[in-house]
Amino acid sequence: MLRSMFTAISSLSLHQAFMDVVANNLANVNTYGFKSSRVTFQDQFAQTLWSGSAPSDNLGGINPAQIGLGVRLGVISPTFTQGMLQATNRNTDLAIQGDGFFIYRNAVTNLYSRDGSLEMDSEGYLVNGATGLRIQGWMAADDGTIDVGAALQDIQLPLGATLARQTTNSQLFGNLDSRATSPYQVAIGVYDSLGNLHSVTLTFTPGAGNTWTWAASGAGVSGSGNLTFDANGQYVSSTGNVSVAASGITGANNFTFTVDMSRLTQLASESDLSMTFQDGLAAGTFSTFFVTPQTGEIVGVYSNGMQRLIGQLALANFVNPAGLLQQGQNLYMVGPNSGDPAIGQSGTGTRGTIAAGYLEGSNVDLGQEFTNMIVAQRGFQASSRIITTSDEMLMEIVNLKR
Repeated sequence: MLRSMFTAISSLSLHQAFMDVVANNLANVNTYGFKSSRVTFQDQFAQTLWSGSAPSDNLGGINPAQIGLGVRLGVISPTFTQGMLQATNRNTDLAIQGDGFFIYRNAVTNLYSRDGSLEMDSEGYLVNGATGLRIQGWMAADDGTIDVGAALQDIQLPLGATLARQTTNSQLFGNLDSRATSPYQVAIGVYDSLGNLHSVTLTFTPGAGNTWTWAASGAGVSGSGNLTFDANGQYVSSTGNVSVAASGITGANNFTFTVDMSRLTQLASESDLSMTFQDGLAAGTFSTFFVTPQTGEIVGVYSNGMQRLIGQLALANFVNPAGLLQQGQNLYMVGPNSGDPAIGQSGTGTRGTIAAGYLEGSNVDLGQEFTNMIVAQRGFQASSRIITTSDEMLMEIVNLKR
């Protein structure tokens, strides 16, 4: 009789563990990046009453007789299926579509997570909003290149940085009067490498036939060329560039820019020219950033509209993610059976892709968990009935003496 009671006790303990796992899954139904776990049971060691025998010439074989001694825990394993992506419209919220983990760094080691709810701290580092751990990736070099084979780095945004762009191309629009006999001047503004504005005056002088000559003037400015139209007053060709000696004025680099005159006409109308385009920009300060889909590149946006590549996020994946060790706060650590992390770019290998403006919800299936709750409860009840019944049978044996 005692054997059945101890068997039932082992079942009670295991079904309580089953319920604990179900409770944890349900408690984290709204935890971003959470992966639910499942429980499997195994039968306990069986006591052999007789081992049976093989068939002989005159007798058939006899099967063994064994009595099981209960149940034991097989495995509690997380299920790394994809959770639903929830839109947040925050450029610091990131989710992974597919396999892969974000990489965070503490003072000792790397930690891994599916939670990409990031914030920017006072020093410009991108950190997990709950833990303060800095997310890992690669920072871009000054020339805008990224070495994804280099060691991982903390991602830091260039707070307070300024950026300017010197003019390399410009375009004029308008008409030069075919009846003109005197020069026509137009003033344009261009920027040097420090974002300083330079005034350039272009003087157009009519020549023989349908030709004009032009010359650039201003502080440290030089350049000249020719301009030709056809008999219909339409543009044919132009020559020459404009050079600006910016270093002598502001300490910036000397630069040369082209003037596109292909949209000019020569008709019998008053001369009226204007600059419709130039690609230089005044100095602007860092204002925000965005993460590109698929590649996980971090691009900084400046107040003047310029964009510059800041860095790129790294992702890791594992041969056996179920072997990772849970550390709490949505974090995992490399385990003995997880394998080493394979670190690389988003969108390569099996690391999945990054979706900006989204967070991954938990993959808890409420219907399945409530079903598991019923199964655990009924299993617990059945085991308790075995103990009650075994106790009553023992009571009958005790009462035999009466």
